[in-house]
Amino acid sequence: MTTNNRIVLSSDHAAIGLRQTLAAHIMTLGWEVVDIGPTTPESTHYPKHGEAAAQRVVSGECRLGIVLCGTGQGIMMAANKVKGIRCGVCSDTFSARMIRQHNDANMLSIGARVVGEGVALDIVDAFLSAEFEGGRHGTRVDMITALEE
Repeated sequence: MTTNNRIVLSSDHAAIGLRQTLAAHIMTLGWEVVDIGPTTPESTHYPKHGEAAAQRVVSGECRLGIVLCGTGQGIMMAANKVKGIRCGVCSDTFSARMIRQHNDANMLSIGARVVGEGVALDIVDAFLSAEFEGGRHGTRVDMITALEE
């Protein structure tokens, strides 16, 4: 696992503004942000954006990833199809913290049409500040990883 301080962000057209706001905020926290777009509001397909971000995480280019779409659900499902990704969609800070602490999530998904900007910023802070606890949770993550085989 890489120890770099790079994080990839991607979204579909529904979440461009929120993604850019989150990217600026994350940079103030000391992360190097790799924003892979899109940059224009034309309708686009969230599966390709979820997969592109997930590939950057599993390759080690980025330590973590954040993806966004209208609900956060579709892009999360796409990201989770990439072997090695554990992405959870979160609408609250408790869940964002727990997916890192208990599930060793390496990606976070947020629904831009579900949560407001302030809540989204808090969710990102909770996700980025949490660390995997290991122990019994490590056994469970191993069980999840075995499902990919």
